Order: sequence, then C-alpha cells, then structure tokens
Amino acid sequence: MLTLTSPVETVFHRWPAGAKLVGLALATAVLVPVGDLRLLALAAAGVAALYLSQGRTFAVLGLRWLWPLWPVLAVLAVWHLVTGDLAAGLAIALRLVTAVALANLVTLTTRLDAMMAVVERAARPLERFGLSPRVLAVAIALVIRFTPVLLLRAGQLMEAWRARSPRRPGWRVVVPVTLAALDDAEHVAEALRARGGL
Repeated sequence: MLTLTSPVETVFHRWPAGAKLVGLALATAVLVPVGDLRLLALAAAGVAALYLSQGRTFAVLGLRWLWPLWPVLAVLAVWHLVTGDLAAGLAIALRLVTAVALANLVTLTTRLDAMMAVVERAARPLERFGLSPRVLAVAIALVIRFTPVLLLRAGQLMEAWRARSPRRPGWRVVVPVTLAALDDAEHVAEALRARGGL
C-alpha cells in the first residue's frame, strides 16, 4: 500500500486530525448549496491559496492529485454543452474541484493512524447497534490507501492494452481492474486474519 501523507512538511501537518476532518465536513456542507459562480470561484481560489501558501512543491503535488478528476469534468463539460446550461456545469465543476482539493489537503497533511483514531472515536455510539468502531476505521483506512493503488493498476492495464492494440481500451479494462481489486482484497484479508483479525 502507498503512503498518502505529503513528504513536504506544512503548517497543516501540525493541526489536529479531528479539527481538519470537522472543517472539511463543514466546508463541504457550506459549498454544496452555493449556486453563485463568483462565490464558488472565490472558494476555489481560496483553496488554491492554501496550497500555494505552503510552497510551489506542495501546490504542484496538490494539482497532481486533482488530475484523476479530468474524465468526470470532461463528461460534465460535454453534457452541459449539449444541454446548453454551461453555468450549471461550471458551478458543479467548481464545487467538485474545490471539495476534492480540500479533501486531498486533509489527506496529504494527516497521518492515517490519526484519521483512524478520529473515526473510531466518532463511531463509538454505533457499538450499541453491533458495529465495531475499529472495523469501520480500518475499512475507511483501507479505502483511502487502496484508491491510488487501484488507479495505478488501472493505468498499468490501460498501458498494457495500448501496447497490444491500436484501439482504445475503454470499458475493456473494467473486468481486469475488478479482478485485480478482488485479488488485492483477498491478500489483505489473509494478512489481517494472520494477524488475529480486528
């Protein structure tokens, strides 16, 4: 699995994980109902300023983490060009980019064990319904850790397809990526069982 914490030390690394996660939740909740393009652009600029305030290297890293959004943004652009509602499409794109950039900022500047501890504390009331907070925290940690691994695996499979065929891979890599994800999940489950489970 990959480590997602930024190697570039920032002021945000020193902020408590709980405060960052609560701030992220509140910022996203405030962002979703906003429809004014000027306010959304201001919010996006504010997030960009947060990244830039920690230096060029950190800002470039943050920009690189936004790259996987381009297919979603492309589909949004095509759809809203066809429907003729560019303002709505731009509002959705700004909301999405800003929220994901904020989430990436939290992920890049927070250790995974600190995030797991916050989730575990927040999920403690669910114990009365039979849900283990530890299991939930580990599940969320695994999703966070494996998302870039799966993206990397999908990229490798697409490159392998391009090396063997002049056609675009498209949907043809879905089954191999799914099988690779299931294989990885089986290995992780075996490793967890070998360590006594959760």
